[in-house]
Amino acid sequence: MTLSYRTGAVLVIIAGAVWSLMGLAIRMIDTANSWQILFYRSAGLAPVLLIFIALRSGGRPLAGIAGAGWAGVVGGLALVAAFAGSIIAFQSTSVANAVFLFAAAPLLTAVVAWALLGEKVRPATWAAIAIAAVGVGIMVRNGLSGGTALGNAAALTSALGFALFTVTLRWGRQSDMLPAVFIGALLAMAVAGLMLWLGGSSLTVSLADGALAAAMGALLLAGGMVLYTLGSRVVPAAETALLSMLEILLAPLWVWLFLGETASPAAFLGGGVLLVAVAFNTLSGTRT
Repeated sequence: MTLSYRTGAVLVIIAGAVWSLMGLAIRMIDTANSWQILFYRSAGLAPVLLIFIALRSGGRPLAGIAGAGWAGVVGGLALVAAFAGSIIAFQSTSVANAVFLFAAAPLLTAVVAWALLGEKVRPATWAAIAIAAVGVGIMVRNGLSGGTALGNAAALTSALGFALFTVTLRWGRQSDMLPAVFIGALLAMAVAGLMLWLGGSSLTVSLADGALAAAMGALLLAGGMVLYTLGSRVVPAAETALLSMLEILLAPLWVWLFLGETASPAAFLGGGVLLVAVAFNTLSGTRT
């Protein structure tokens, strides 16, 4: 399929809008716990990705998955932390708090790539990291006083997981992230099942909770990822990062419109500072 730049940009924007519904969907879960949600969401994610991988590989999905190698396995393990952290964050703090902290992932990626791969970090990125640290500090400090420390820690863990995932793709020189995400979905199901067993829980949830969690994986997570992957083929990386920030801006709006959920002024202040840092880093990279 040949895409124009405009079509690719629209696909990336739609992907961000689709992902922004994740917090609202998790808020609508009734009784299922974080590990149950992780299991059924991953169970919905994996088949959709497998179908798309099969289409892109000419009917040879196993070859595409095997091509991810050890980098795909390590990246998949990082995604387990990212997926689990995001669910726990959405259940433990405000959606605004969670998504603002998720936005730190690109800057964390720069630090991890510098530490593990020796990639050079631009001076502008170091400046953005310093600015972002101020924003994160404001939010985390507010979380300690507001009882949302667990949610903030889980959100930062999720951001770090995505950063590690991105670095493993660079380490393995992988151009296609979907096989690694598929591996991550399978590993997430295994880890979720193990954690439930260790905690004396089961996979038994209500039909509504199970269906909603699976739909999150199949429609929101997988659908957004397919759209983003297609769009990113014709849109430069710096611009996709800016366009997909729509997710961070819309996520708090949905829970406010449908559930009346708000966040503290400190969350929006710190989140605003963090978003300025991410946008500054992206724009400076575009100029370069």
